[in-house]
Amino acid sequence: MILVGLTGSIGSGKSTAATMLRRLGARVHDADKEVHRLLAHDQAAIAAIAARFPGCVVKGSVDRQRLGAVVFADRQALQALEAILHPLVHQRRAAKLAAWCRDGAWLAVLDIPLLFETGGERLCDRSILVTVPRPIQMARVLKRPGMTPERFRDIVAVQMPEAEKRRRADYVVRTGLSKGMTLRQLTRIVHDLRHIGGCSWPTRHLPLITQQET
Repeated sequence: MILVGLTGSIGSGKSTAATMLRRLGARVHDADKEVHRLLAHDQAAIAAIAARFPGCVVKGSVDRQRLGAVVFADRQALQALEAILHPLVHQRRAAKLAAWCRDGAWLAVLDIPLLFETGGERLCDRSILVTVPRPIQMARVLKRPGMTPERFRDIVAVQMPEAEKRRRADYVVRTGLSKGMTLRQLTRIVHDLRHIGGCSWPTRHLPLITQQET
């Protein structure tokens, strides 16, 4: 099974690209969605967050806006949150990869926003970066509930410069023009992936990543 890392900054169109990759036959593991499920439903994770981040759990549920305001302004707080969530994310990812391999899937995509920042590209046969011009990115992001220019800058500040991510990526998908153009780029990539040699899963061990994936 070929393993591909999909990454891109907030507002880049990465979620749209992931949906298109599913349509093209890939199995996609979304680290962000896994974290959201943990924050909403995993009682052990919620209890640990309540103990470490007072005021961020309200009536038994994690208030994601309050939690985000704390962790994106404090690197140590962010690392503490990672220590709670990442082992659980890794367990679920490994279980899904094993199930997909048993099902005979040929292509699996790991959707990880900070793929290069965490060294996650080393787990994969290839990497795809989704990128968009900054004015379009900011306009998209500021439409989200609770988003402010200050929070947007805090999120971008923990990420690798876009030029460096483009240098490292095997494929760069540019969005911002039309969904049709994005789909055509991804279709060409999937066609190319069918002809590469070597598979990183399950023949290569997937180690835990100790830094931020989300």
